[in-house]
Amino acid sequence: MKKFLTKLAIGLAALSLVNVDAEACTIMLVTKGASADGNVFVSHCDDGFENDPNVFFVPAKNHKKGSLRPIYTSAAATKAIGHIPEVEHTYAYIDADYPAVNEHGLMLAECTDLCAWLPEIPYKEGGGIFYSSELGRVAMERCKTAREAIKLMGELVDEYGIYGRSKTMFVADKDEGWIFEMQPTPSGKGGLWIAEKIPDGHFSIAANQLRIHAIREGDSNQIFNPNLPQMLKELGWAAYDEQGNLDWVKSLRAEELNHPYYSMRRVWRGLDTVAPSLKLSPTVDSHDSDYYPLSVKPDKKLAITDVMSLYRDYYQGTEFDMTTKYSAGVHGSPYDYAENSERAILSADTSYTYIAQVNDKLPAPVCWVSVNTPFENPFVPFTVAKMPDAYNFALKDKYDDSKMFWASSQVTALSLGYWNSLGGTVSDAVNQSEKNSLELVESSLNLSKNKFAATLNQNALKVFEDWKNLYTRLLVEHNGGAGVKYHEHNLPAPDAPTEY
Repeated sequence: MKKFLTKLAIGLAALSLVNVDAEACTIMLVTKGASADGNVFVSHCDDGFENDPNVFFVPAKNHKKGSLRPIYTSAAATKAIGHIPEVEHTYAYIDADYPAVNEHGLMLAECTDLCAWLPEIPYKEGGGIFYSSELGRVAMERCKTAREAIKLMGELVDEYGIYGRSKTMFVADKDEGWIFEMQPTPSGKGGLWIAEKIPDGHFSIAANQLRIHAIREGDSNQIFNPNLPQMLKELGWAAYDEQGNLDWVKSLRAEELNHPYYSMRRVWRGLDTVAPSLKLSPTVDSHDSDYYPLSVKPDKKLAITDVMSLYRDYYQGTEFDMTTKYSAGVHGSPYDYAENSERAILSADTSYTYIAQVNDKLPAPVCWVSVNTPFENPFVPFTVAKMPDAYNFALKDKYDDSKMFWASSQVTALSLGYWNSLGGTVSDAVNQSEKNSLELVESSLNLSKNKFAATLNQNALKVFEDWKNLYTRLLVEHNGGAGVKYHEHNLPAPDAPTEY
């Protein structure tokens, strides 16, 4: 145990020493009735070049009665900024920049939003002590269900206050899913928060913009501080929709982060992909429009592969296809590196993506993790247990060939530069890897939790070796530019002059 804790400390030190506001995250929820096999899926991509790529296991722990739980500014901080009463036993969970899933199947996903009235409240002594990721960790440690987590997080916000920026979370368990949104107050005391249940049989997506609109007092499908309407009025923020309902998005002036379609276009793409029969328009009349529903019923039930595909979406097959834009370059890259530009769900600066999966058949909850960008790297399944060292403790500023992060970085670096020439080979490798993993999970349903965890870890090590070999293969096959060609959308003009 001592050796493990030492390694855990090293891993935590690899995390950013400040809070990570991942301003490009896309999060999704597939409810039980919307999935093809009774799963509930919650997913999150952690986008940002500065973000930490490590996803790691936090074990269950026992604590002395009457002890206090320190609250930190980040997972790597060593100095507590506050304390709350500790519980005698905390649950095991998978953590990263933001927590993912615990041993009881509680799942969380999070994205950063913008409240134009109050874009950010930095931590200051005497103000709120909770940042949203730490709030989620406490929920992971203490709760088994989504409702328990929402109740606890709401109480902690009310009592201890929050800082940072407005946030959207999906909170789910094996039976139901909710969307939970929060915003700091100017004083740092308490906070504004609201949760709404996503109907069973529905899919929902959020992309760096608050999503809940009408605040409905007395509705059992919403949970919020009873004082929320009055708090919004006292702040002078209260705004109403055309039906006279107090509107959460309008009240907080929930604007786009960087570009008129930085957020809403991703929401459109997710909803339109799973429910094309709705024929949703890709354009809206304002940033606070309620045109896009909070959730939709998919035209066909969704498998985990459908969620994986959404994280690889760059508007292919539409007029917004990123590979056809000027920024795609001569090799047709779907990645745009310009600031303040429109973006797709797929992003070059993704540090990791996870899809948490729970159902009654699995021996334990599963967390599928893709290191780096998910187009060039497969989702690899883990359960809530210790993970191989190859997937932990990687440093972005120190090359280490014993880490999956660096194996995936090498494959990614080659394919980023020559997308149209190498992308097909990489995509085939990704698909085969995920096919193998899916078959393994399906064939392991009768295993004990411990054997299930060990089986998945062995598979993860095989994927690591496969990706090291894939990099070598790509390097050999395309050495000197062999097989590299321009993308068809960016070929030089036939009559372009040639200089000698």
